[in-house]
Amino acid sequence: MLNAVPIFGEANPFGAIPLLISLAVLVLMIVSLWKLFTKAGKPGWASLIPIYNVIVMLEIVNKSVWLIILFFIPFVNVILSFLLCYWLAVSFSKGIGYTLGLIFLPIIFYPLLAFSESAQYTGGASAQP
Repeated sequence: MLNAVPIFGEANPFGAIPLLISLAVLVLMIVSLWKLFTKAGKPGWASLIPIYNVIVMLEIVNKSVWLIILFFIPFVNVILSFLLCYWLAVSFSKGIGYTLGLIFLPIIFYPLLAFSESAQYTGGASAQP
């Protein structure tokens, strides 16, 4: 008969490593979004509230907050998320390459956008030519 191996606890020392890495990534993303919101003149705590943070992000990129309704439609929400990344990059004077970075490597590009001195908030995506 096979012995049951516990997943958590002392018998699995490797279970703590992925947990610690996940917590570090979570803290990094929370701090990055907090800084990004404050850089755009919005309250940093707004990045912690699940649906409200998307509403504030739409305000940051100078789009209608009524677009939040589209985030509840399957497949449309994915396209709108990509557009939101583009609008966010444009709002901080970045281009399409930075948009692709925000989409595919958010753990790198959100902190870069938040803590970089070259990324200055310009007032929303519609303020760009």
